[in-house]
Amino acid sequence: MAFPPQPDRFTFLHVDLNSFFASVEQQLHPEYRGRPLAVVPTMADTTCCIAASYEAKRLKIKTGTQVGEAKRICPDIVLIEGDHAVYSDYSARIAKAVELVCPVAHTPSIDEMSCELMGREQEPPRARKIALEIKQSIYKNVGEALRCSIGMAPNRYLAKIASDMQKPDGLIGLLPSQLPRAIAHLELRDLPGVGARTEARLNAKGITTMEQLLALDRNGMHKLWDSVWGDRLYHWLRGAESGDDGAPVSSGIQKSLGHSHVMAPEFRTPEGAWAVAHKLLHKAAMRLRMENFYTGSMAVTIRFSLTKEQAARIKAKRHFSGLTHSGWGMEARFRDCRDTLTLLEVLRGIWSQRPQGAEFQRPFFVGVTLRNLIPENEYQTELFVDPNNRAELSATMDKLNLKYGHTTLHFAGMLPARESAPTRIAFTQIPVQYGVDYM
Repeated sequence: MAFPPQPDRFTFLHVDLNSFFASVEQQLHPEYRGRPLAVVPTMADTTCCIAASYEAKRLKIKTGTQVGEAKRICPDIVLIEGDHAVYSDYSARIAKAVELVCPVAHTPSIDEMSCELMGREQEPPRARKIALEIKQSIYKNVGEALRCSIGMAPNRYLAKIASDMQKPDGLIGLLPSQLPRAIAHLELRDLPGVGARTEARLNAKGITTMEQLLALDRNGMHKLWDSVWGDRLYHWLRGAESGDDGAPVSSGIQKSLGHSHVMAPEFRTPEGAWAVAHKLLHKAAMRLRMENFYTGSMAVTIRFSLTKEQAARIKAKRHFSGLTHSGWGMEARFRDCRDTLTLLEVLRGIWSQRPQGAEFQRPFFVGVTLRNLIPENEYQTELFVDPNNRAELSATMDKLNLKYGHTTLHFAGMLPARESAPTRIAFTQIPVQYGVDYM
């Protein structure tokens, strides 16, 4: 399929902060600049680095490297326990610095943002000038240790790819006249949305290089992915603004929310895991109300560490922390609600059905997810008033927790884990500040 010639213009800029968490720490602590540094979720050798400075990356220490291994590679590495509130604040400050130059159209993650260019801004010299001004604005208004790579392209997908092509502090543009040959040298894993599993699936179908992928026509791309995603990708990689062609796209309506946590060693008991699960639900229920949803389903996941003997007897998996483990999960459906007490009763019912036995006595991971979310304006009001005023109780708790911190008032079951399971940053989800806390 031949595309009509497109003018050589850039429609999107994608701003990608380089080693964001680590750079924030080096901004806050000038004494750490120029030194290998890693941000970790907790100070334990069995956990993994969630960010690494470029000095650490040059030593092959990166996101996902086990802390114990990082210390072996570089005994002098600086390890800092991450602070989600600080990173969220810096993300907001960087967005404001970008906005001084060009409006932010989309924020896909805490360390990324994209800008849509209009009119003559799309001309390559002007787009490049805007990109350089964004870099300078971040430097002047946020901090000299914070650098970004910027990709310019005719669509958002390609702009993200371009932002990864030169790091740190890069600036790459992909013009329609250069496509798709300008990306033929990349690896399949360089494509957003192509991880290890997808790459293995493509390899199994005979696609091992970008050249092979780009050689496929639109029908071939559709068959390769067995979905409309293949059609869209075919168009995007050739510079088209949209490859939807009338195909249905995601509504963007949130379907679930929840929290998960790899527990500190002192909580890796059935009692400790219950307290942590209780806290995770407490946070999720509060978010549910703050974001104006009801829920009708809850899923709980537990992972249990195994000894070598236990792992030999059952089908075991290996966690990124290095632990050999088994897993269990269960989902329960119930009448739509959003008060903490009702949700806690559901959690208690699920928890009572968790597996028993010697191999299920060392939980190290717990996740609680609320599903089937219903926007408040679509909720069918109950015919009978809540006799126990559970909704009012939750509303009162929220008022106090918003003012003084989200663990100020809670049910007794989470007391042992009150200070555990702090909010962690998922790169695809930016923590939102509710009252004095981020969640």
